[in-house]
Amino acid sequence: MQPQVVTKTIQLSDGRSITIETGKLARQADGAVVVRMGDTMLLATVVSAAEAREDAGFFPLSVDYQEKFASAGKIPGGFLKREGRLSEHEILTSRLVDRAIRPMFPDEYMADTQVNIMLISADAQVMPDALAALAASSAIAVSDIPFPESISEVRVVRSGGEYIVNPNEEQTNAADINLIIAGSLDNIIMVEGEAKEMSESDMLEAIQAAHEVIKLQCKAQQELAEEVGVVKREFTPPERNEELYQQLYDQYYDKMYAVASQGIDNKDERKNQFKVFKNEYIDSLPEDHEIELAQVHKYFSSIQKKASRDLVLNDRKRLDGRQLDEVRSIYTEVNYLPTAHGSAVFTRGETQSLTTVTLGTKLDEQMIDRAMVKGTNKFLLHYNFPAFSTGEIRPNRGPGRREIGHGNLAHRALKECIPADEDNPYTIRVVSDILESNGSSSMATVCAGSMALMDAGIPIKRPVSGIAMGLISDPETKKYAILSDILGDEDHLGDMDFKVTGTENGITACQMDIKVDGLPYEVLKEALSQANAGRMHILQEMAKTISKSNDDLKPNAPRSETVKIASDMIGALIGPGGKVVQEIQKETDTTIVIEEKDNQGIVNVFATDQEAMDKALGRIKAIVAMPTVGEVYDGIVKSIMPFGAFVEFMPGKDGLLHISEIRWERVEKMDGVMEVGEELKVKLTEIDRKTGKYRLSRKALLPKPDRANRD
Repeated sequence: MQPQVVTKTIQLSDGRSITIETGKLARQADGAVVVRMGDTMLLATVVSAAEAREDAGFFPLSVDYQEKFASAGKIPGGFLKREGRLSEHEILTSRLVDRAIRPMFPDEYMADTQVNIMLISADAQVMPDALAALAASSAIAVSDIPFPESISEVRVVRSGGEYIVNPNEEQTNAADINLIIAGSLDNIIMVEGEAKEMSESDMLEAIQAAHEVIKLQCKAQQELAEEVGVVKREFTPPERNEELYQQLYDQYYDKMYAVASQGIDNKDERKNQFKVFKNEYIDSLPEDHEIELAQVHKYFSSIQKKASRDLVLNDRKRLDGRQLDEVRSIYTEVNYLPTAHGSAVFTRGETQSLTTVTLGTKLDEQMIDRAMVKGTNKFLLHYNFPAFSTGEIRPNRGPGRREIGHGNLAHRALKECIPADEDNPYTIRVVSDILESNGSSSMATVCAGSMALMDAGIPIKRPVSGIAMGLISDPETKKYAILSDILGDEDHLGDMDFKVTGTENGITACQMDIKVDGLPYEVLKEALSQANAGRMHILQEMAKTISKSNDDLKPNAPRSETVKIASDMIGALIGPGGKVVQEIQKETDTTIVIEEKDNQGIVNVFATDQEAMDKALGRIKAIVAMPTVGEVYDGIVKSIMPFGAFVEFMPGKDGLLHISEIRWERVEKMDGVMEVGEELKVKLTEIDRKTGKYRLSRKALLPKPDRANRD
């Protein structure tokens, strides 16, 4: 049967186009589309259960983005030779899509929903991650799943002073601003990205440039859905017991408002005081009551949230008693761990990060093998969030998507200030272990990571700090409050989570999720300005402990020396089968990495002991030194032949000491004249121009006898 294919084309201002096709592939999914730009093609599917999951506490949505190796004409590496668990890049792209579409589903929609996005054709000139959310939203748009408003997502970069939407990789690599922005026809939903110390005004310009293209893509999805003739399934939110809610509101709102007003800065104490009211009510119910306790829990949470929000909007007070723009107390320390190459403790309120820095060699670089990218990474940042940091019990397993996302944000915040590869011989690994958490542990990681790098002696460009901002707003009264350094509770009850990192010169990374419609650019501008003041305050607090990188590495950190050699000497230094360089490493207890760049050999030597470093460098310089005719060398007899002896006069260099050059007196044969291993001084007399062979003389160093004695 011939498929009924419907296609919609989005024409971009620069002449490129994006097509959305539905009706040809994956027709048993609730919705499926193929999005194409150039030769990049993404297949997106969505399936949502017909019935809501019982007792679901949150919307059970899963998003998986995967790049098929066949899309780029490659076979996966490794033993199994097939796609396995998602890579970090795929997980991060999945998170970008999830964060963009999740808030657009109806409130109370609790049906299991799965979105799959697959890269099925790869074009090196089109970056597919910027098209993933468009594909996901389009698949939902052509399905019967309730989704009131389509969204899209684009990458915007600034290169050569111009903003470019959905650039190629070359343009992205040359850019000083690189943001992924999601939005609907009317609103910005999400912003995430990095920059080379951009200003707040530049960030707003980039967002506005991206939104113009997002609008085009949202309109195209609406037109596609109309052409397909989509009829959305009926969705009725669970019945709300208004009488019960009003009863609880009248009885407990004022009490909760009073607790919120106390300014309790300990989250457990505050939580317990709020919990008293719910326990009191449940204990007062008769045994044969017919009230649904799930509704009771939900309504108490709703009343607590409203009381806490009203406190901020009406009294300009916060749950822990701080002013709206006040940052919690900060304690910092460096060099806490005696054996780490660098370490720092950063504590802000009830959030704490213990961060370490480890320096390795090129052999420690991370190998990257993806469908469209193959290479290495020499700056790593890993973020760990153990259960005890929030007083919970949970098995320690591999990092979850949240940990990977938080670590990536901190990585992007710091990498701008790491020395360039050509100036940095080390592989650098930063590890943040969150020991306490109550609000923005990712920003604590940025601060602790910056301090630990300085403690390790890595010459970073400038210290980096980070802050998490929040927003509470009321669309009816038009009141709003911007909160600096938000608590975990404020993140939950607020309308925006906005993380900003940067130096004193500008923003290096950001991550923003907006949970409210119609956030004016003026409010966003005010939030960025308040975030700037908070970042500067945190930088000042960090500077009380450490403000610039230490002049030297820690005693147990590997030192590095670089030697440049002629490219034709690389083989001599490596030796047959690596014999020479392995022998040097073994005898000097060093690590030696040899590369060829720009027709020149680059030799990096790593050692924790200066004596070992000097010994290795001496061996290397001796091997790569060029023999000079007329110079005298200390040699060792390596082998004896009937016509003379081969003598190693420099490491790895043998020359012929002919029988006639041993002494002035005539030598008839080599028997008994010298032994293998014998040490002697020789003079280099000739280097054969054609063969490059060396000719040595011993007699040239001996007194020349008169003719009678020679005979």
